[in-house]
Amino acid sequence: MKRFLSRADYEAAAEKLACETEAVIAISVVEGADRGAFDDEGFPTVLFERHLFHRFTGGSWDALIPGLSAADAGGYGSYREQKTRLAQASRYDREAALRATSWGLFQILGDNWRSAGAESLQGFVNGMCSGVEYHLTALVHFILTSPAMTSALRDKRWATFAFHYNGPRFEQNKYDQHLRQAYELAIDRARREA
Repeated sequence: MKRFLSRADYEAAAEKLACETEAVIAISVVEGADRGAFDDEGFPTVLFERHLFHRFTGGSWDALIPGLSAADAGGYGSYREQKTRLAQASRYDREAALRATSWGLFQILGDNWRSAGAESLQGFVNGMCSGVEYHLTALVHFILTSPAMTSALRDKRWATFAFHYNGPRFEQNKYDQHLRQAYELAIDRARREA
């Protein structure tokens, strides 16, 4: 299964978003790193968020599965463990587990399935399993549903974009700085290849 997108794919998305191609590439670099859209078994790259599972279930599973449900963020483990963590949490509350997971090349949170253009949470998950092209389509929908995020991407106001994309704690992981650096590297690469 195709794990990465082509330059033409990014150009088409940038046209829909009315932004620079390198800005979309920067999101992919920061969110997908070098992992790509799928693991070696063809399952979407995921990150299970225990604090969101806690929030979506009202903390009802905290005592029984504290590694999977806790008020504080963290305890992620390796990326190889994420599919297992998602499967384990799904045994207790499948919908909450799917919503509390970031999916695919752009790590779109399952709870954002509506903004990503899906008709249902399951439709979003199915789409994420179908191919990397869906990941890009979901990204475009997700960004366009937020005028603040859309304009921030167009103007390369990375802190504002990161706030809307990653939430108010984006500074802890320096998402804005990583996005700026990834964008600048993408620009440099495009100039060298021109």
